[in-house]
Amino acid sequence: MNIKKSILLRVRIAFLFVSLFAIAVVVKTGHVQFVEGEKWAAMGEKISFDYKTVKATRGNIYSDNGSLLATSLPFYKIAFDPTQPKDEVFKADVDSLAWHLYNFFQDKSERDYKEMLLDARAAGKQYVVLSRKKIDYQDKKRMMTWPIFREGRLKGGAIFEKIDERHRPFSNLSRRTIGFVNEDDKGAGLEYSFNKFLGGQDGYAYYQKIAGGAWKPVFDANNVKAIDGFDLQTTLDINLQDVTETALHKAMVQHNADDGLVVVMEVATGEIKAISNLSSDGKGNFYERFNFATAGLFEPGSTFKLVTMIALLEDSNVELQDSIDTGNGEAIFYNKKVRDHEEKGLGRITVQEAFEHSSNVAMAKLIDKQFGKKPEKFVDYIDRLRLSQPLGIQITGEPQPKIHRPGEKGWSGISLPWMAYGYGFEITPLHTLTLYNAVANEGKMIKPVFVKNISKADEVEEDFETEVLNDKICSKKTLTKLKLMLEGVVERGTAKNIKGTHYRIAGKTGTAQILDNGRYTQKYVTSFVGYFPAHQPKYSAIVLIKNPRGWQQYGNSVAAPVFKEIADNIYARDIALHMPMEKKVIIEEGVLPLIKGGNQEELTMLCNELGIATHSQTEEEWVKSSRNGTSVNWKKAIAGKGLVPDVTGMTFRDALYLLEKSGLRVFYDGKGRVVTQSITPGARINQGDRIFLKLG
Repeated sequence: MNIKKSILLRVRIAFLFVSLFAIAVVVKTGHVQFVEGEKWAAMGEKISFDYKTVKATRGNIYSDNGSLLATSLPFYKIAFDPTQPKDEVFKADVDSLAWHLYNFFQDKSERDYKEMLLDARAAGKQYVVLSRKKIDYQDKKRMMTWPIFREGRLKGGAIFEKIDERHRPFSNLSRRTIGFVNEDDKGAGLEYSFNKFLGGQDGYAYYQKIAGGAWKPVFDANNVKAIDGFDLQTTLDINLQDVTETALHKAMVQHNADDGLVVVMEVATGEIKAISNLSSDGKGNFYERFNFATAGLFEPGSTFKLVTMIALLEDSNVELQDSIDTGNGEAIFYNKKVRDHEEKGLGRITVQEAFEHSSNVAMAKLIDKQFGKKPEKFVDYIDRLRLSQPLGIQITGEPQPKIHRPGEKGWSGISLPWMAYGYGFEITPLHTLTLYNAVANEGKMIKPVFVKNISKADEVEEDFETEVLNDKICSKKTLTKLKLMLEGVVERGTAKNIKGTHYRIAGKTGTAQILDNGRYTQKYVTSFVGYFPAHQPKYSAIVLIKNPRGWQQYGNSVAAPVFKEIADNIYARDIALHMPMEKKVIIEEGVLPLIKGGNQEELTMLCNELGIATHSQTEEEWVKSSRNGTSVNWKKAIAGKGLVPDVTGMTFRDALYLLEKSGLRVFYDGKGRVVTQSITPGARINQGDRIFLKLG
């Protein structure tokens, strides 16, 4: 008897040593790993143990106002250790438990469940999967009140194994941008790009391998708890996202197009407020297959004419009112024909009209004349505008733009004229939008932002500030002219079909033929990119629709209406975008009316009628005003003979008379008094010079 006790004692000591060996800790690169071990029961039966990974709960992804875009919901797989309950509890409640299981899962009969429970207990099984169906947390709470299970984790035998599943409360809204991560750690979108933050740090738990090859969790002091992931707050506006996807989907259905995208950006911050990418499945349905906006490369077509005009205005003395002959809408360059969209051409037009009506011939002629002998200088402008390199956005997978350069393979004489109107190279739609946003942002180009910050609870781990890519894309003088042209496209040009009534849109249409197997087809990529309200831009946006079918094939008829629908909806929702109503003028005794400048004789007569004292500091005919208590002083409005007068504050009628009398040719945009003038007051006048006035 003593010998038997001695043997058992030695077995137990050996069991202890093997157990300690099984939980040996190996420290490597800051992570804890465990060596698999084995135990032997007193009867000689081998039992395997191992430390297995416990997945961390993935962080949440939020919209700009805190709405959940993606979260991990806990689900459970339910198993049972029938050896745990006491005999009296098991015998008394096994029928009732079988009934509950049958009514809940409906995958076996009540009798089958009872037999499974009885057989497992009789065989001494410690882990029995009751159903392959996953349950949620509420179901788990309810099951814990069932007979036998309600005895608790150790006495009731219920084993709930947690499994996290990714859930999107807004279903497919911005699905591709939010993205995914596969089991092999491959994926797309924000989920993949920020995986190291969202994923957290997995833990480890001790498991016992039991009959049937299953693993049962076992409590152990060396278990390493998982560290949950960080949360992302994105820049996306969920309401604007809904509006954007609805407008794009409607257009895709209407035109039976292959692919389409819309991106809406906040001008001042670069925050992406909405982004949608839709593709056809060929059966009349549309879904998010690929993020074309950030990872797709396209020939931009006529939207690139903005770059052409920047280069021309910065590098030459070309003026918007210079004329150019586009003839019948065709021109030959290096044995290749360039055509305009109008069948009979536009004839002789101004440079501004050429842009507003999107003349390929005019752009090709102008660019070939200015840069034909130095094409690398034009490509330098492309580089300066950040169109030849990735923007460095927060979403992984941004491609390298395909820009041909003089001297490289693929460059020929026709390359430069083609580039003038957006052919022969490829950039992403986000590149185009970033450039147009810079025009709206007074020349400052900023990087698009998708994620505002990374945080956990109330602690911010990292903030993402607005990053400036280019402080000044062009001179202020050029910028003023670009804005005039972009507004003119909508007011008088190719996009006049979306001309607004309550606010102005500025932008450019684009239509590019699709290149297939080295040849251009009769299929098109249509686009519209711009900003609004034009007088004080808050949002910029790009719409691109590929291969629309039917009689509507151009950017103005396919993409521009989508832009207008989205802009109208934003304008209706955002009261801050509305121009304040003009206050009714009420003349009060003792209050001076607004007087800025004009003809001295007329202004003096008007002041006399109103009983306002005036004092003149000049004999000049045209004057500016300044207040002196309850009287008005007149001062000279012209710096000198042969110099540009200061007409800011004057009515357009007076400004026009004065400037034309000085020998200047006047062009304007808007209505009301003069807000800005393109030539600085006091500059020397050359007869026939052009001056641009902004009225407001």
